[in-house]
Amino acid sequence: MTSVANVVEAMKAKFNPAAATGLDVIFGFRIDETQHFSLIVKDGACELKEGENPEANVTLVTDGETMKGIVSGETDGMQAFMGGKLRVEGDMMLSMKLSELFPG
Repeated sequence: MTSVANVVEAMKAKFNPAAATGLDVIFGFRIDETQHFSLIVKDGACELKEGENPEANVTLVTDGETMKGIVSGETDGMQAFMGGKLRVEGDMMLSMKLSELFPG
């Protein structure tokens, strides 16, 4: 597993199942334009898969360093977005739910 995959796995470890009650959503991540992951959140559970998922409701596009910073809490996701280091494709409002699902 790459270091970015380890970062995404660390994000999964922060999962808050209570915030996922009743959700059925797929978050896609495209890191450095070469690494693709998806977090499938369904009925209070979270599953991490490598590879691009064409059914993702929202995809976050960033570089590895920014992703590491967001997951570690050193970088604020909203600031990364406003600064152009994070791009959201799809349901932007759904991307805001990530901070509830994966609290720092």
